[in-house]
Amino acid sequence: MDLRRWWTALKPASWPKVLVPALLGQAVGAAVAGRVSLGALAFGALWMVADVAFIVLLNDWGDREVDAIKRRMFPHGCSPKTIPDGLLPARAVLAGGLAAGALALVIAGAAGPLLGRPLLAPLAAVALWVFVAYTLPPLRLNYRGGGELLEMLGVGALLPLLHAYAQSGALAPPALRAILPGMLALSLASALASGLSDEDSDRAGGKRTVATALGNAPTRRCAEALLVLGAALWAVAPWLAGSAPPVAALAPAVAVVAFFTARTVRRSPSAVARAFVAQNAYKLELHRAIWFGTGVLALGLLLAALLAPGAAAGGPGA
Repeated sequence: MDLRRWWTALKPASWPKVLVPALLGQAVGAAVAGRVSLGALAFGALWMVADVAFIVLLNDWGDREVDAIKRRMFPHGCSPKTIPDGLLPARAVLAGGLAAGALALVIAGAAGPLLGRPLLAPLAAVALWVFVAYTLPPLRLNYRGGGELLEMLGVGALLPLLHAYAQSGALAPPALRAILPGMLALSLASALASGLSDEDSDRAGGKRTVATALGNAPTRRCAEALLVLGAALWAVAPWLAGSAPPVAALAPAVAVVAFFTARTVRRSPSAVARAFVAQNAYKLELHRAIWFGTGVLALGLLLAALLAPGAAAGGPGA
């Protein structure tokens, strides 16, 4: 077995899409609990490795036909395609993805009793099921329409909820509920942008996405508007929710999102259909807005909890 091929197939550059929301959930949970649980951190690290492998490999297996169409349409103009390019056989990709999903369930099932978190395994199962509904038969919503909304739900809500619960034992603590609307908007922006480079091949393969329905330019405008909305929702959270994180924790994150949103907008005019290099540069700035902004928010939450225990986040009540 060539481990380098598997490592390439796992696409480590894409991992922050799921790792950053998990980090935010861990930070919120630690702020709520007033301490960092090393056991919950260990669970988070192990579970996310399995979850990422599950998502990436099964997504490649589910998209193998559309990926083959894209390779035929653009022999030299698109990113590597695991199955069409012969990096790994389809059967191995499917087996690896299913094994990773099973491992994620085992990890959550073992960690729940050890951490005193009886809902950990059910929450983990729901998070995995959302991806199954996203890419695998019979639902396969990423092909029928609605895949972006499902990605928003999984990345923007379920991952932070799962990891906040692992750290604190609180299911949807008030502090997390206050920032989830902004996180959902940012996650939807990422989901919309992901379809830009696949617009032509997705349309040829019968895949229904926002990009195939609206086209390149409207999709970019929607993604940019969602970045602005996400930052705005974080900015007003302290005035809309009594248990929201303090302004000192939110303001730097809002500033980071705003800064990279401006860079995203500047890249936008060149990120037209089939301009893959320009699209990648555009998506890089968009992802920086989301990932860096969310990372700064996670750090701000921890610092606020350290400097003013009990003031950074709402308690473990519902």
